[in-house]
Amino acid sequence: MQREPEVDPRMATVDVTLDGEGWRFRARMTVPTGPSRPDDLLPLARALSDAMVGETVRAVERSGECISCKAGCGACCRQLVAISEVEARRIAGVVERLPEPRRSAVRARFAEARRRLDEGGLLHDLQDTETVTDSGYGALTTAYFAERIACPFLEEESCSIYEERPITCREYLVASPSENCSRPTPENIRRVKILMPVFNAVARWQVPPSEHFLERWVPLILAPEWAEDHPDDAPPRPGLDLLRALLDNLTGSGDPPCEVEGGADDPSDGPEHRDASREEASEAP
Repeated sequence: MQREPEVDPRMATVDVTLDGEGWRFRARMTVPTGPSRPDDLLPLARALSDAMVGETVRAVERSGECISCKAGCGACCRQLVAISEVEARRIAGVVERLPEPRRSAVRARFAEARRRLDEGGLLHDLQDTETVTDSGYGALTTAYFAERIACPFLEEESCSIYEERPITCREYLVASPSENCSRPTPENIRRVKILMPVFNAVARWQVPPSEHFLERWVPLILAPEWAEDHPDDAPPRPGLDLLRALLDNLTGSGDPPCEVEGGADDPSDGPEHRDASREEASEAP
């Protein structure tokens, strides 16, 4: 006799369907039922982003192209990386949990990057991102790349915190020759648009509605000091509420492309199924 799996009352499992133009994504997601913070669901959001990236890569390959990004190519790790507030706090925690002497070495890289940004006249704008306009953001990214400041986590041209890398990094794909990335221009770089980007949705988590989500972003290069000045004082919410908020941000609140069902049958009935499992959803400490 096969024993029925025990149900953990602290967790809730729902089936999620996302529809796009010519594609459908299904996943089973498990989240805490009790009071939670976005950081608790961040591993799930990353898993969703990875799944969307995977679908995008397959679509690109079906069109006869290929993604040129690969391990050992760290050109994009010298760009200005905009991350969400929840990820900024997560990055700060990652640094604090590093063993010595690596923690001190990474802190020193952040400090050196800050010094160079100050010398280059970019630090003030990066500390006050709410005032950066769309056009100003483009100029800021160009000036930042000219400084050639490597991400503090870049080691031997590869990401040293690959599993913890921000969603912006996960969703940055190009289909142009990799050698062009060291000197990018609008003409020689072909960015690949993710089928349904997850970064925007994560950036809007627990952020008051505004005309432009980029009013609330954090430069990865300043994440530890930003997190120290901005502790998460928002009240926790039930995990299902946070998941629904994430999905509403992803599709547009009230839009039909997203369906959430509790207690549905196993949806693994074909290639449309992708699994965001309990393990992925509960990695957060």
